[in-house]
Amino acid sequence: MFEIKATDASLGKAEMYRLLVEQLKGLLEGEHNLIANAANMSALVYHQVPDLNWCGFYLFDGTELVLGPFQGKVACVRIALNRGVCGAAASSRETQLVKDVHSFPGHIACDAASQSEIVVPLVKNGQLIGVWDVDSPILARFDEEDKVGMQALCEVFLSSID
Repeated sequence: MFEIKATDASLGKAEMYRLLVEQLKGLLEGEHNLIANAANMSALVYHQVPDLNWCGFYLFDGTELVLGPFQGKVACVRIALNRGVCGAAASSRETQLVKDVHSFPGHIACDAASQSEIVVPLVKNGQLIGVWDVDSPILARFDEEDKVGMQALCEVFLSSID
């Protein structure tokens, strides 16, 4: 049985993400199902990374992003590739680090409490799988260390799925 090990609040972000990556590798080891692994990654991150109000996946169905496994309040179900932070990440295939979502053109407010957001595009073998979306109720919650850490978690996730 897998047990989530609580991260020490005194750890720096880089060390917190290093430990999360190791936990995620152990959690996903031997499982290759996209939905199962997305659900477990969402739960791990939501319960281990401080100051989040939502984290989860939007999966690309060939036309648009569709809500996948997540943790947090109910969310928007479909997002066009040209809309919001998730659409921007999917279209550009570049991580979007948004310190103030209200200043992002076309931001989609699924949860009015969200103030900052980071979205990592999920690309495997040149194909868009979807995006990893993380929201916080705190302005400027995410920085370059979070970007590197979230991208590392996404690499583990992508390497685990068929």
